[in-house]
Amino acid sequence: MAPLRSYVAGSWHVPRDEGAPLLDAVTGQEVARISTAGLDFGAALAYGRRVGGPALRELTFHQRAALLKALASHLREHREELYELSARTGATLGDARFDVDGGIGVLFSYSGKGRRELPNSTVHVDGAVEPLGKGGSFAGLHLYTPMRGVAVQINAFNFPVWGPLEKFAPAFVAGVPSLVKPASQTAYLTERLVELIVASGILPEGSLQLACAGPGDLLDHLTEQDLVFFTGSAATAQKLRVHPSITGRSVRFNAEADSLNCSVLGPDATPGGEVFELFVKQLVTEMTVKAGQKCTAIRRAFVPAHLMDAVAEAAAARLARVTVGNPANPDVRMGALASLGQREEVRRSLKALMQAGTTVYGDAERVEVVDADPERGAFVSPVLLRVDDAGLAEPHEVEAFGPVSSLLPYTSAAEVVELAARGQGSLVGSVVTGDPDFAREVVLGAAPWHGRLLVLDPEAAKESTGHGSPLPMLVHGGPGRAGGGEELGGVRGVLHHMRRTAVQGSPDMLAKVAGRWVPGAGRSVTDVHPFRKHLEDLRPGDTVVAGPRPVSLADVEHFAEFTGDTFYAHMDEEAARANPFFDGRVAHGYLVVSLAAGLFVQPDPGPVLANYGLENLRFLTPVYPGDELTVTLTAKQIDPREGAEYGEVRWDADVTKQDGSSVARYDVLTLVAKRAT
Repeated sequence: MAPLRSYVAGSWHVPRDEGAPLLDAVTGQEVARISTAGLDFGAALAYGRRVGGPALRELTFHQRAALLKALASHLREHREELYELSARTGATLGDARFDVDGGIGVLFSYSGKGRRELPNSTVHVDGAVEPLGKGGSFAGLHLYTPMRGVAVQINAFNFPVWGPLEKFAPAFVAGVPSLVKPASQTAYLTERLVELIVASGILPEGSLQLACAGPGDLLDHLTEQDLVFFTGSAATAQKLRVHPSITGRSVRFNAEADSLNCSVLGPDATPGGEVFELFVKQLVTEMTVKAGQKCTAIRRAFVPAHLMDAVAEAAAARLARVTVGNPANPDVRMGALASLGQREEVRRSLKALMQAGTTVYGDAERVEVVDADPERGAFVSPVLLRVDDAGLAEPHEVEAFGPVSSLLPYTSAAEVVELAARGQGSLVGSVVTGDPDFAREVVLGAAPWHGRLLVLDPEAAKESTGHGSPLPMLVHGGPGRAGGGEELGGVRGVLHHMRRTAVQGSPDMLAKVAGRWVPGAGRSVTDVHPFRKHLEDLRPGDTVVAGPRPVSLADVEHFAEFTGDTFYAHMDEEAARANPFFDGRVAHGYLVVSLAAGLFVQPDPGPVLANYGLENLRFLTPVYPGDELTVTLTAKQIDPREGAEYGEVRWDADVTKQDGSSVARYDVLTLVAKRAT
């Protein structure tokens, strides 16, 4: 059997050595072989920087997002094949869906984020322009540009599909190529994933490479523009973090490490009650999905001391219904660990944990399995321990990376917060309660030690994705032992692959650099109203100035009567004067905005299709009857939509009165048609 191939420098490479065998987690038969020799990592990284990076940076955020969507759709068509291969890693069909569908879901999510929350541009402006001088001729802004290196993934064995895809998606949207180094045990599944991706022809060449090989001198070739994303043990993360290339070149290093995650049952629970059952069900689910091989699984279950017996009994009863064995059997609910070596690791860790507690359910050495040999396959029984002295060190320091959890008692919210913190940093924790006050105290107390916290009550349970499910729109990572890093988190994950640079200059220069109009930059006022221009003809800075329009007391009273907004400041002169902010009756803010729209709108049918919102609206100065309003509307940002017959235009609206003071400022959002082809 030939060793797994690597895809580097634009082609597939077969190792010269025979490689080491990779065994089916269920049958013990050889599935594949993997080379223990390294690759020419220097050439692979150089190829990513030289070929992949420039190809990605030629595309806008929206174009990259569209490719990501196409890739997700392509992989979805092949997921049955990935499910089938996943079974050889010990995964049940449910486990495989968690991995495969979860990874594809991340691609879809980042495709949507890229199109909705980022501009159709190659750069991203962060925040507002900062005036740096009194005269308005000197300003600054923050600009995000893609790193000019490669995002290197060093992945764990437990999620061979979700792991690489959840790291790849934000890097791709950011415009940074990726090199994937999978864990050996399940690398054959990642290899097939990348084969499907490469065969699709969807991605620009060089944007994704795969290294099914030993680590070799990979880290030696990193530059200050590269990034490293590691998932695995805290001990390995610490070794990588201090590598001379990473420390000497200040390489961005992100670690997501296994952690002693906890779940807390609230004191309001009663045996058999809804909250109680939610907790027990979640605990057993997190113990058995992926055979407990999740960095987010519950390792410590904190229970009110008076409920320890009831929880132990209920959890043991539910665990007794879990069938262990060959995932091909539809009755099996928990498969095997990823390898025999992993089984030995779990057993060693269990021995240490059992010094602190007693067994509620399971046997570390024996397990009954269906349609499989319990010795040839990497099977282990779910094991639930009970540690009546929650102050003992072992449950807060030792992790058995399998279907293992410990019940620990607590007597107060303050105590359980302290116990949760003894994990020294976790990816996730959960609080299962119907008591909002208890939830608040635990969440605010435990938050500094957690990357994510789930508050689960009967209402949330209707739609909850669960304790152990990272979501692409929320950050995934945790402090301390959990690695100290962050992944995902929506656009945050994209920006992690980019460099934020402060740029200073005149407003005109900043507008040119940023590709959008900024306050203080030049405006273009012509005889052609901007609303008569198609998207391709609009330019940042295109402006219409309209007004003045007098505001009368009759306008104010009519608006109040018509809308029902008879707030005293608009209707009662004496009461309005008593308000420290006003000198008498004032016009409604929304009357001002409405009058401004009447001034700048060109009413005839034309390229402007719709106004779909206002943002950043601020009323700055009161408008009194007798004041005159003028509005200056300037095209601020123009974003064509890929594959659509229109785009989005953001306009800067500045409403002033006769003395030149701004009374309202806001952004108007419109959809504008492209020219017919």
